[in-house]
Amino acid sequence: MNALGEILGSADVALDVEVADGSQLLEFAAARIAHNHGIAASIVVRDLAAREHLGCTALGHGVALPHARVTGLVRPVAVFIRTRQPIPFLALDHKPVSLFLVLLVPVEAAERHLKLIAEAAGLFNDRAFRVALREATDPDRVAQLFAQWTPG
Repeated sequence: MNALGEILGSADVALDVEVADGSQLLEFAAARIAHNHGIAASIVVRDLAAREHLGCTALGHGVALPHARVTGLVRPVAVFIRTRQPIPFLALDHKPVSLFLVLLVPVEAAERHLKLIAEAAGLFNDRAFRVALREATDPDRVAQLFAQWTPG
């Protein structure tokens, strides 16, 4: 199993979410993380928004990777969100985004943070993987896709 598969379970997957913009997306992600991992939603939104302020985390191809290093976090956590409709997210290719992998890591885990980001970027560069995520009908299947993906 790859590093992303180790931290993303089916409870961390939300499909066909109705949000209108990036702010609502980050709030939804923060609420899911707070519920599943006990991290205050306000801290998650604050840290993700601060990171987005430094530069947009959209990768192109309808994918974004919002991420942040969070003080007090014990281990990395992830949430995958597929929106019902693509939303504007300031992507470099100017296309709206519908696939979001939100990553949080402890402040002290700089190397792990970079490894997870690199793994996610490689994964999302795979067109077949993106298609599989868009076609998946349940959270278990999405978690399985992440767990079984092998870096090329």
